[in-house]
Amino acid sequence: MRVKLLAHTPEPDNLVAAAARLCYSGADIATIKMRLQGDKAASMVAKLLALGHESPLEHVSFTFGIEGVSRALSHQLVRHRMASYSQQSQRYVAEEDFEFITPPTIADSAEAGREFLAAIGAIRRAYSSLLLHVPAEDARYVLPNACATKLVATLNARSLYNFFALRCCRRAQWEIRALAWEMLRLVRDVAPHVFDQAGPGCLSVHGCSEGQMSCGSPYSKSELDGGKDEPDRRA
Repeated sequence: MRVKLLAHTPEPDNLVAAAARLCYSGADIATIKMRLQGDKAASMVAKLLALGHESPLEHVSFTFGIEGVSRALSHQLVRHRMASYSQQSQRYVAEEDFEFITPPTIADSAEAGREFLAAIGAIRRAYSSLLLHVPAEDARYVLPNACATKLVATLNARSLYNFFALRCCRRAQWEIRALAWEMLRLVRDVAPHVFDQAGPGCLSVHGCSEGQMSCGSPYSKSELDGGKDEPDRRA
């Protein structure tokens, strides 16, 4: 898996602070921005998050380049609808020797690994054979969820909060959980105040939202902060 933050709204912390302050001020925007210098922007964002006033978070967006992930992951990712996606097409890109993602449980089992590789080989042969008779857009129907893909995804900060709450959770599927933690690390580098409260639901002010489905093993603050207890990307 390769994840890169390709672009983001300039000075996201300051912009969110200014947008939030505007809601409660009679001053013009230029004056508001001037008043929010230094630590004042950080303080305003912290107050915003504490109040649960989330709409100003929509003014900043983040674009990610994501490669080396499976179609199983991308099918989950696009369920987050308040976002924009551009994904490699299986209609126009040949997949005779497609790359594939192997789940850790399969990689750790010799028997399962052999069966998995045999299935991948059979699918590759079937796909290549089908291309002799039908267009690629129809031959692709035989391709597996394991097939690797790449995409560009853009989400605003409010949507990212929702994404992190759901997908950083221990109950999230292992691959998209690894993606979510890496995306969270990247955005916290450029917008530390905006994403100060972002992460799995168990670390939010609202607590775990899984109810009876809760894992019963909440994350610690050190894991969110990327300390030595940072979550296993494969677990």
